Amino acid sequence: MSLCVAVAVLCVLPIGCRQPTNSEVAQSASGEANAKHYPVRGKIVTVDATHGEIVLDAAAIPGFMDAMTMPYKLKNPSIISELHPGDSITATLIATDKSDLLDEIVVIAQAKPDYKPSFFYHPIQPGDQLPDFHLLNQSDKQIRLAQFRGKVLLMTFIYTRCPLADFCPRMSRNFAQIDKALAADPALYKKTHLLSVSFDPDYDTPQVLRSYGSSYTGKYTNETFDHWDFAAPSKADLAPVLRFFDVGATPEKDRTITHSLSTLVIGPDGKVFKWYPTNDWTPDQIVNDVKQLVGQQGKA
Repeated sequence: MSLCVAVAVLCVLPIGCRQPTNSEVAQSASGEANAKHYPVRGKIVTVDATHGEIVLDAAAIPGFMDAMTMPYKLKNPSIISELHPGDSITATLIATDKSDLLDEIVVIAQAKPDYKPSFFYHPIQPGDQLPDFHLLNQSDKQIRLAQFRGKVLLMTFIYTRCPLADFCPRMSRNFAQIDKALAADPALYKKTHLLSVSFDPDYDTPQVLRSYGSSYTGKYTNETFDHWDFAAPSKADLAPVLRFFDVGATPEKDRTITHSLSTLVIGPDGKVFKWYPTNDWTPDQIVNDVKQLVGQQGKA
């Protein structure tokens, strides 16, 4: 298991290379007996150091999968500090019945050579208290996170121009399903609120957010946004918001934003109940989280 970086046309420089430990060899022998190995090539979209995985925009693997963007766990998570959004890599995809792992990763083109993060993000934990961040919503009104105390707050992070179907559009489609499911239960509906936060305040103005949001609710000009806000922090507040909610967002030259995902279920006390840092959660999971929280509130 190693990570290597191609630094010239005919020269590959090993970085962080090491021999596997005895325990890793044993784990590999037991867990990969029936595994299939495929060469894969792609560009890193996001890096999640907390969970030892990357989201890879991968080319098609003939006979196995179409080109797609999806998260992959690393067989050796210790190398993740040497991987960055925008890096192009080759790797071996180890496909098993239980999971897919990336191994033998080679960075063939670095997006930002010798990149070092200017700050570290906040790994979210259940029980974390939300700061009272201020946001500007689709109605051009200032809202505060604290104003949703007493309700179960569902939050996710998006930007309206996101071109990746499995990222922001998927989060918004999921939230639209959640909104409809909650609307079918008036008792739950009045005890909940949805909030989609954009990390692109320059483009995602109140007018843009209003148009985007109403298209997902399906009510268009009749949408009142009483139950689901679309909002963005000011440029001055953007960095602390992204740091707290563990959202990496890097503007690219083509005006897209390379970013990670973050979806949260916040209790009526303003504390984190559940955090979903990937796109593999379902609307049913979130609705069940809501029911659990509302049930706990009723027993208190």
